[in-house]
Amino acid sequence: MTRHPRALAVLGAAVVLAAGPARASGGLELVPEPQRLIFLLVLFLVLVPLLNFLLFKPLLGVLEERGRRIEGARARAAELANRAAALVAQHEQAVQAVRQASHQERARFVDEARRAHQGAIGEARGEAERRLAGTRDEIGAALEAARAQLRSAAGPLAREAAERLLGRSLS
Repeated sequence: MTRHPRALAVLGAAVVLAAGPARASGGLELVPEPQRLIFLLVLFLVLVPLLNFLLFKPLLGVLEERGRRIEGARARAAELANRAAALVAQHEQAVQAVRQASHQERARFVDEARRAHQGAIGEARGEAERRLAGTRDEIGAALEAARAQLRSAAGPLAREAAERLLGRSLS
């Protein structure tokens, strides 16, 4: 407060000099009496450092500490948000990897099932062809037996039919 004593003296002189015309204007008093003014200035000069020490500095200190805490909390929140984003990205990658692995596993199972199915079809086809060949052989043998039986029975049947048609015996 004592940095500018000259400015303080000029201010005090201006107040004292302006006190006379202010009293002459009637009932309105813009500048108090010099004794009261000096008392108020002394009171002001005593209270400002006292209030600054007792009230303003602690209050500003608390506000600054609050600001630091808020900034710290914001920084921690940003860090946690970044970590959460990293964990979410890591989780998404893990899920994607599991999906890809399950897709590959499913494709492998489908391929194995197709190969097994093709193998079963091949075996069934082979068995069916073997049975068909066996049945053809049986039918061929039965046909040959029937032909042989017909050949052996054809001569006497033809003779009998001719005898009946001719009405006489051919022997």
